Amino acid sequence: MSGNLRNDINIKEPRWDQGTFTGRAKHFFTVTDPRNVLLSNDTLNAASNIIENYKLGVVPPTLTEDELWNAKYVYDSAFHPDTGEKMMLIGRMSAQVPMNMTITGCMMTFYKSTPAVLFWQWINQSFNAIVNYTNRSGDAPLTVSQLGTAYVCATSGAVITALGLNSLTKRVTPLIGRFVPFAAVAAANCINIPFMRQRELKCGIPVFDEQGKRLGESTNAAQQAITQVVVSRIGMAAPGMAIPPFIMNALEKRAFMKRYPWMSAPIQVGLVGICLVFATPLCCALFPQKSSMNVTRLEPELQTKIRESAPGVSVVYFNKGL
Repeated sequence: MSGNLRNDINIKEPRWDQGTFTGRAKHFFTVTDPRNVLLSNDTLNAASNIIENYKLGVVPPTLTEDELWNAKYVYDSAFHPDTGEKMMLIGRMSAQVPMNMTITGCMMTFYKSTPAVLFWQWINQSFNAIVNYTNRSGDAPLTVSQLGTAYVCATSGAVITALGLNSLTKRVTPLIGRFVPFAAVAAANCINIPFMRQRELKCGIPVFDEQGKRLGESTNAAQQAITQVVVSRIGMAAPGMAIPPFIMNALEKRAFMKRYPWMSAPIQVGLVGICLVFATPLCCALFPQKSSMNVTRLEPELQTKIRESAPGVSVVYFNKGL
């Protein structure tokens, strides 16, 4: 290790204490920063080189600790934590705000027409499928056939659910009708995420000891991970789909909106965007990304394996995905 930089910085872990909600929130405000979408491949590759070199003990003499952490978060925003592969742009968590504000805003604007509901729910679930696949836990690849089947099942089930719920808008008041898209999205998340991560439920996800030694694969850990992600995603969508309806319901009674009805969509998109800027990192922070589980809650065969290979381990850790 050269230069003046400390050699004991653990860049495998976030900068802030992940045992507290505040620490996790600071971490995810950085990871989900929408500005990261604009970073060039050269910037991402440079950050990757800094991180990989630091792990090997090679560091430029002028590199500061703040620059190292900045490289760490640029790296985390674009590279998968398990595989190390560069994630597709729209699947990254930094793309959540710009993508979701547009899709959600349009879903909530055009919720009365069945063709529009079908189109925007399909767009939304296709986007969710990409995000769920991109941010999956584990390093086992999915075949094209598995991915295609998961996508068709996830999007079809979610869209059918959304259409069924949207049919209720004809029998409720206009204000209540505005909340139907949120109910549809919440229900769809319960379908889409497990389908797109079904391989984890069948084969398990890697679990590690505190030092990062791989101990095996667990389906019980996968169930906990996916449940936590579903809760986070529903919470993430809630403010942007629950607050704007009240505002839009009031605005559309005003003369300005009656004179310029085309303003409804951009105003709604903007309101959703403001909510998502805060809801995305705060709901990602509900649970630690490096989740944990007591060994006694694992499958019996895995418990036996761990007791034989690592008898002192009582808690295992795993990446829950996002």
